[in-house]
Amino acid sequence: MNSVAFSLLSSLRRSVLLQVKRSDIKIRKISCLAAQQRLSHSNSNNMDMLPRISFTTDFFFRQLFDLESSTYTYLLADLNTHEAVIIDPVLEQAKRDAQLVKELGLKLKYAMNTHMHADHITGTGWLKQLLPGCISVISKASGAKADKHLNEGDSVVFGRHKIDTLATPGHTNGCMTYVIHEQGCVFTGDTLLIRGCGRTDFQEGNARSLYENVHNKIFTLGTNYRIYPAHDYKGQVESTVWEEKNYNPRLTKSLEEFVALMDNLNLPYPKKIDQSLPANRECGIHDIPQN
Repeated sequence: MNSVAFSLLSSLRRSVLLQVKRSDIKIRKISCLAAQQRLSHSNSNNMDMLPRISFTTDFFFRQLFDLESSTYTYLLADLNTHEAVIIDPVLEQAKRDAQLVKELGLKLKYAMNTHMHADHITGTGWLKQLLPGCISVISKASGAKADKHLNEGDSVVFGRHKIDTLATPGHTNGCMTYVIHEQGCVFTGDTLLIRGCGRTDFQEGNARSLYENVHNKIFTLGTNYRIYPAHDYKGQVESTVWEEKNYNPRLTKSLEEFVALMDNLNLPYPKKIDQSLPANRECGIHDIPQN
């Protein structure tokens, strides 16, 4: 092979090798960038989902359930003073709840409702008879009778523990969300359910109001706050702010999409509404079983 041909061949070989090297560097850069993006996305999600807040050792929590109405009732207490509150009691379970309070040596200070329920009669009125000294509590905007009415920003204290209040109308005018910041827990009533929300097609319902209150008041809490709703129909017992912000199929939609969805659910009329609403306006004081 003459020198000219050899020189051309060497130049061609160097050119090919240089192109391969450049391509390899480019591929590695793209792969590195993609990996960084995946890592950034992963870290962002992990940063959003903060560590779980543990209950303090002097805080008692018990979640109870009524099978017929799929209602969750919550019994909370200060273990040092033994003062307790109950949230969203059900009439048919009032004896059960009163018995539990007595067995645990607690003093029921407040019987609270998150709103004026349409699917069951509250147990507040009967609990006041079974446990004398108990004070009934509901939002002023609900229009229901009670010993104590709440406005947004009011606090409910039992022992050293405090429940803060957020007005979250939309399901009803009187819906209120109860927050215990130290324990990292939120009692959302029917406003925010696990992967759902309360209906807005009756009893002063307003889809736009519900959406805005969830996003502006509940979703702005710590992402690791545990969410405890008034109902669940699929066997789920709790969620978190992070989960509902990311996975709630209704509330991850835009406002207009949400309103359109809620306006076209075509749900059946609540079975017990005609009995429940009149009773709950009196905080369940009438129609109490005599046995």
